[in-house]
Amino acid sequence: MIQTVLKRDGRIVGFNEQKIAAAIRKAMLTTDAGEDNELISKITDRVSMRGKSQMTVEEIQDMVEDELMKSSRPDVARIYIKYRSARTIARKAKTRDIFLEIINIKNNDVTRENANMNADTPAGMMMKFSSETTKPFVDDYLLSDEVKEAVSNNYLHIHDKDYYPTKSLTCVQHPLDRILKYGFQAGHGESRPAKRIETASILGCISMETVQNEMHGGQAIPAFDFYLAPYVRKSFIEEVKVLEDLNAEDYSELYNCEIEDFIETPLTGLAGRERIRQHAINKTVERVHQSMEAFIHNMNTIHSRGGNQVVFSSINYGTDISAEGRCIIRELLKSTYEGVGNGETAIFPIQIWKKKRGVSYLPTDRNYDLYKYACQVTARRFFPNFINLDAPYNYHEKWDINDPERYKYECATMGCRTRVFENRFGPKTSIGRGNLSFSTINIVRLAIECMNIKDREDRIAAFFAKLDSLLEVTAQQLHDRMEFQKTAFAKQFPLLMRGLWIGSENLAPNETIAPVINQGTLGIGFIGLAECLIALTGKHHGESEESQELGLKIVTYMRDRVLEFCDRYQHNYSVLATPAEGLSGRFTKFDKKKFGIIPGVTDKDYYTNSNHVPVYYKCSALHKAQVEAPYHALTGGGHIFYVEIDGDATHNPEAVMNIVDMMDKFNIGYGSVNHTRNRCMDCGYENAEKVMDECPSCGSHNIDRLQRITGYLVGTTDRWNKAKLAELNDRVIHK
Repeated sequence: MIQTVLKRDGRIVGFNEQKIAAAIRKAMLTTDAGEDNELISKITDRVSMRGKSQMTVEEIQDMVEDELMKSSRPDVARIYIKYRSARTIARKAKTRDIFLEIINIKNNDVTRENANMNADTPAGMMMKFSSETTKPFVDDYLLSDEVKEAVSNNYLHIHDKDYYPTKSLTCVQHPLDRILKYGFQAGHGESRPAKRIETASILGCISMETVQNEMHGGQAIPAFDFYLAPYVRKSFIEEVKVLEDLNAEDYSELYNCEIEDFIETPLTGLAGRERIRQHAINKTVERVHQSMEAFIHNMNTIHSRGGNQVVFSSINYGTDISAEGRCIIRELLKSTYEGVGNGETAIFPIQIWKKKRGVSYLPTDRNYDLYKYACQVTARRFFPNFINLDAPYNYHEKWDINDPERYKYECATMGCRTRVFENRFGPKTSIGRGNLSFSTINIVRLAIECMNIKDREDRIAAFFAKLDSLLEVTAQQLHDRMEFQKTAFAKQFPLLMRGLWIGSENLAPNETIAPVINQGTLGIGFIGLAECLIALTGKHHGESEESQELGLKIVTYMRDRVLEFCDRYQHNYSVLATPAEGLSGRFTKFDKKKFGIIPGVTDKDYYTNSNHVPVYYKCSALHKAQVEAPYHALTGGGHIFYVEIDGDATHNPEAVMNIVDMMDKFNIGYGSVNHTRNRCMDCGYENAEKVMDECPSCGSHNIDRLQRITGYLVGTTDRWNKAKLAELNDRVIHK
């Protein structure tokens, strides 16, 4: 006798014979003879009694077919078989339609989900095939019913859901010094320790490329200048030794001589040891410059993930005040300013300048000259972005300018905005740590559902009740995913878990990563604060102090609940100002279908990213900073502040400096400056004209506008999805 049923999605449910009766009745009603209740009851009882204690859906349907064929109504059997076949085809239809769109390289939300991934190449298509077939598996086998309901009803989005079964983590800040000092082995290859700047540069690239294939998010180097600085001196010593061999003299006293700065200087008028010293400096600077050029070039051309996507890479720098560290910074900035290939702007790595009092804050600070140059480079090439190490939440009590390893106590970020610093289970640092996974709440949906409550206090109370419930679901979902990730073995991550991830150097290959995974963070994100506030109050936080007060109350509530989750689950939870790309349109599309066009809420193709003032709202950079700054202290999982400036920023680096200084004034943690940059897609020519329809260099009309999307640059807007293109067209200048 049948007692339980094994469903197609793997769930085991109790047997319900009424489902058999309903299916037979439905088939009978389409025939001329109509319904036969006696036969329905007879076949249902026979299948129920003769079946095994547990059967699959298909086995039960096979028995029903056999009984109908042996009965007096074989016509019903034919209808039943036809209906069963149609249901099978319908289940496959959605996957088929998605696959055909990928095959035919259709420009839609599936193929343009990630603007830096070329889904039109064979490798890119394979990635999308895999992604779209993995997500249903996650829904069927790895998510609770409560979470599935939240996702299907557009309340919650699980980021990188296609990577869920792989147990991979999101991102990591590479302790590159470890690799440079000891080398590494991953797969069949082995890398020896670095001895010169060229090797150090290459190992930095290979490190990020290798780990990119072990993770689903980005790769970053937290202290690029500190890590590479020792190899400047090593290369200098090599150049001195070359001159020793050439001149048959001993210059060993120059190996560790004091050097104020590695600056190329003509040898005219120099003699003796001073000439030898400067010649070695000049050759070293040349090698450092070439190494930085190579690093940038490699990060824009070395592909990962099946040859489909360049490494999503970031580097943090700016606080090394040694001559060697300054040399790394200076030549990196020069190479960035010059561009790659035909002089075009490099897309990767995302560069982040660490601004710090006593280092690059005042004109008398050692690295202030390089900070000014960084602003000049940003004015032309969009990078570097800027992280404010003096913001109270980025401060570390152990930081000391006289400590040669002070970089360990500096907050570093991923270019897109992901931030890892605080830590309940180990050292407070960004190094060797990263995000484990994150999920985003659709707070706009919650607000829309409360719009019809007339009393303001009741409306807002209802919103907070809904938010609280969804926060509980999200925290549990992230905990469940982390528990699943814990079951992975160290050998599944041959480089990441061999000393890159903090504490992993003590793991054996067949040990699980459970002992070290808690060093990472779990992010609870949100999107559309502006639209949420419009739904609740009629205005967004950029145009109403009352709305701003409510916005801060909402995000503060999320932060406070997240701290409670940290205690309850014993994880590093944090609030993330979500960097939504495809999601910004997906949430809106479903809500628009459900609730229709709501002015200021669902009347566009996108929801505003996280806590930003809407891109279409005309206001000054100062006002934008005043509104958005308080949210940075609440979003420890990551945040970013954008300013759009007008004209050719190349000739106005002071405007960039003013914005970065404003970040410090308002305790903004991380920010960047956007401006116009046109690029010829045929020859690479770039300019900052408001409109460039024809390339003045080659005459081509194949022109694209280089733009930033969710924190990173995209070489062509052809790969942007519909929602982000709509947002791009709505952006206004902040004067």
